Amino acid sequence: METHINYQKLEKSTKTHRILRNIFVYTMLALWALMVLFPFYWMVLTSLKSYGTYNAEYIPKFFTLSPTLQNYADAFTAVPLGRYLVNTLLFTVVTTALMLVVTTLAAFAFARLEFRGKNLVFTLFLALMMIPNELVVITNFVTITDAGLRNSFTGLILPSVTSVFYIYLLRENFAQIPDTLYYAAKVDGTSDLRYLRRVMLPICRPTLITVAILKIIECWNSYVWPRLITDNPDYYLVSNGIQEIRENGFGRENIPAMMAAVVVISLPLILLFLVFRKKIMAGVSRGGIKG
Repeated sequence: METHINYQKLEKSTKTHRILRNIFVYTMLALWALMVLFPFYWMVLTSLKSYGTYNAEYIPKFFTLSPTLQNYADAFTAVPLGRYLVNTLLFTVVTTALMLVVTTLAAFAFARLEFRGKNLVFTLFLALMMIPNELVVITNFVTITDAGLRNSFTGLILPSVTSVFYIYLLRENFAQIPDTLYYAAKVDGTSDLRYLRRVMLPICRPTLITVAILKIIECWNSYVWPRLITDNPDYYLVSNGIQEIRENGFGRENIPAMMAAVVVISLPLILLFLVFRKKIMAGVSRGGIKG
């Protein structure tokens, strides 16, 4: 009887401890989520305030009783924001498509083909990840400038059509596919390209989707390279257009209009992540599993 009572006390104590731990964990997660999401809330809130209302607030208010969409109309009229969005969309789609082709073929070669020095070449590829991006930017700038490709979409796109990290990620996924499938396909007379297209790509589709989404985000947020290689507003991307908006569009004082432009620029990526967040996590985690 005494043992049963002690067991009940222990079970009750354990349950209480679990409840308190969960309360603490979820409270910290809620606070962290609030800290992360608050800048986005403040961005949207500011974009809905009129210029006069915003300047009249000596103490910032966390809500507005008179929201307006005029700032969003100004975002497309004061500066060519629509052209910046079209340029960015073109740059993102073409770069992502070319990158998927290049990295897929490279990953397939490292994962399935046998050639002399394969491991050495792959090791050198991985070593490139240790080189600071600033050095690569300088080299690419000199190369593109000497080729006469400044202020062109070709100059914007070419340096971004490959990625050592994505090659490594796809190579690890391809390596997980059993060799017996490859040997059976070769016995049936299947070419390497057909085997890649009909067998490997469908199996590794989650990782390919993840790579594509991450590349889209990378291209959309690209700032340093487009800023270096283009000084013609006709080729500005949205990341460069933000500076143009600040300097020559609304002016430094019209913060609500600038925030409206930033909301328009950020919304596609936010929606993309919300729709494909599970595929992104699944693809990245699958790339880290061996066996």
